[in-house]
Amino acid sequence: MNELVALDLPGGPAFVDALVRAWEADDAVLPVDQRLPPAAKAALFATIRPGIIIDSSGARRVPASVPIVSGDALVIATSGTSGEPKGVVLTHDALRASSAATSARLQVDPDRDRWLACLPLSHVGGLCVVVRALHTSTPLTVLPSFDAVAVDEAASAGAGRATLVSLVPTALARIDPTRWRTIVLGGSAMPAVLPANTTRTYGLTETGSGVVYDGLALDGVEVRIVDGEIQLRCPMLLRAYRTDDPEGVDPRTHEGWFATRDAGAFEADGTLRVRGRLGDVIVTGGEKVWPEPIENVLLGAPGVVDVAVAGRPDAEWGAIVVAYVVPTDPAQPPNLSALRELVKQTLPAYCAPQRLVVVDDIPRTAIGKVRRTALPADV
Repeated sequence: MNELVALDLPGGPAFVDALVRAWEADDAVLPVDQRLPPAAKAALFATIRPGIIIDSSGARRVPASVPIVSGDALVIATSGTSGEPKGVVLTHDALRASSAATSARLQVDPDRDRWLACLPLSHVGGLCVVVRALHTSTPLTVLPSFDAVAVDEAASAGAGRATLVSLVPTALARIDPTRWRTIVLGGSAMPAVLPANTTRTYGLTETGSGVVYDGLALDGVEVRIVDGEIQLRCPMLLRAYRTDDPEGVDPRTHEGWFATRDAGAFEADGTLRVRGRLGDVIVTGGEKVWPEPIENVLLGAPGVVDVAVAGRPDAEWGAIVVAYVVPTDPAQPPNLSALRELVKQTLPAYCAPQRLVVVDDIPRTAIGKVRRTALPADV
């Protein structure tokens, strides 16, 4: 029976070789986040239940595993921004569809291009680079982790020069973007101004990577808005969420639509605007406030290194807007009044934060998304 193989390996040729060997054996792969401590890895294995674990010491079998369904290629743990991670099951057919559509939109030429994978391979934004390269026979360089110097060097002149890279906003800010033919940018907190060679993407683990590029759906991708929620139908979608039953749980409707739990709307020109997670919206005084536009404004404020915005219960307003700020100088944090005035220059007054909380860091996932449930609640 086909098995799920957990690859507990750093990014590099050994990881890619192990991935290919597993697929050749008709097994599926669970990429393991190398930053997880032993207890967290044990919890991941107990939840996802792979049959084999491959790490630097070799391969070992795991008792009480759950097999896979023929055709399954990957099981990827969701980033867990809104709860416990789930195992997303992606098939080989879904990966082929994703690789073909993304490569066509980016006009990838295997004879001239080379992909660089530098994001965590345990997340779809990093692993999809490897998958695209394998499916299109495009040359590939894989780094063990993101390193700004190594990323810049990979794009330097030479026979093995990388031309394509997938990044998140925090990584983009640390590299020289002019060295690349195309930068594919995912994650949240998009900068207001992007380099001309940058393509913004929207997608989820459940879609195998981005399915909307610069607001326009890829070929074969259908998008609709139902009661303010983005719904998708496309061949890239997951087969199921992994459970103790190999068939798992299919979250799609009988017509094949997947509810993303993301809020969005179509602009007048037909492009998709993503507002954020439905659960993140703050209703204050009857007005709906989305955190990300406020975060984008505050990230440009003097003395602010990082920021997150969330709602907290309030007897008068129902909820208030709270800004969690990492200051440049903890001894002289930004002033709430100044931050409010900055927000009100570009957003409605009700979007201005009503409370400021100074923190040491902002809890984020590996691809830069704010983990709002991990922000201090007692403010």
